[in-house]
Amino acid sequence: MAASAGGPGAAHMIEADVLLPSDGSEHGQPIMAHPPETGSDNTLQEWLAEVTKSNKGIKLDFKSLAAARASMLFLDNVKQHLQRPVWINADVLPGPNGSSKVVDAKAFLDTVTSFFPDVTFSLGWTTGWHPEKVNEGYTWPMVKEMDYICSELTQPVTFPVRAALVRQSCSQLLWLLTKSSRYSLTVWTGKDDIYPTEDLLYIRDCFNKTQVFYDILEPQNYEFKQAIGIRVTL
Repeated sequence: MAASAGGPGAAHMIEADVLLPSDGSEHGQPIMAHPPETGSDNTLQEWLAEVTKSNKGIKLDFKSLAAARASMLFLDNVKQHLQRPVWINADVLPGPNGSSKVVDAKAFLDTVTSFFPDVTFSLGWTTGWHPEKVNEGYTWPMVKEMDYICSELTQPVTFPVRAALVRQSCSQLLWLLTKSSRYSLTVWTGKDDIYPTEDLLYIRDCFNKTQVFYDILEPQNYEFKQAIGIRVTL
């Protein structure tokens, strides 16, 4: 994950999905697996032991409230070793073309805050992207409901937004960022999404560079870097 503000520089964060095993193994201990995979021999406890040897920040993506609740105890055990940015992510609202199940926002925020009051929340919308359709962006009701959820928080909040859906949503997302100095965007890309590099350049020009992080896959990441380099030298 290239989580540097303003541009896709060196990766500053290590991101992983956390699930509860579907087969009941490991006594329900959280595991590291990216859906649709639901099994893994890599537990959260083992993953944390390795990651804390690095100097990278950590972003944990939870697909269910149960996984978040089960994981907090393991995170609490290594809290003294986590002298680094810790981002806790979940999709808490339905978004453009989203079909996945959302995580209950209040219960998720309460669970995480009770253990880690100083984390950065990464709160997103479920999304989808279809190559044969006109893909709508983030609507006014979507961003206003997100602000309502986050307005009473004291922690920094970054909103993961799908790169292919941002350009058509700039007005809404710009409004959202004006609601608090604690807010930022994390622009991410789906592995099968099709969008021009110009969309990333438009995002870079449209938003305050200090309020945007990037989590971009190749080859778009390379093309974006090249385009930024060309623009800077001119």
